[in-house]
Amino acid sequence: MTDSAIPDGFEPLSRESPLTEPWKPLYAKKTDKAVIIGLRLARPHTNGRGLIHGGLIAALADNAMGYSCAQVTNWTTSFVTVSLSIDFVGSAEIGQWCSIESDVIKTGKTICFAQCLIKADGVVIARASGTFRVVPKKA
Repeated sequence: MTDSAIPDGFEPLSRESPLTEPWKPLYAKKTDKAVIIGLRLARPHTNGRGLIHGGLIAALADNAMGYSCAQVTNWTTSFVTVSLSIDFVGSAEIGQWCSIESDVIKTGKTICFAQCLIKADGVVIARASGTFRVVPKKA
């Protein structure tokens, strides 16, 4: 894979927010049970040492897990973050492909639990877990 190659199955992320705007382009790969977010790491994603910033990891893990809860419920409801926990176990550099791979543990009427692994070129650099409150969509 070249530095600019996007892995098969990823398409531009259709859900945008002002927070993620400076990090574009972002990509997504949908499965029946998850929305995997991916991006090719570049300078706007780094800290002062040139490594991926922990804040970027936290924000994208939060997004990927929330989107995955929505995917599992067929996008019939919305979710807001109640809690988010992250363990940083490695680092990543400019040029690497970063993927945020979620797994929804349980979805109920009021709460959804999810977890994810954040990988750089396939190597785990962080893991996260989140609890999300179900917010019914307005008619």
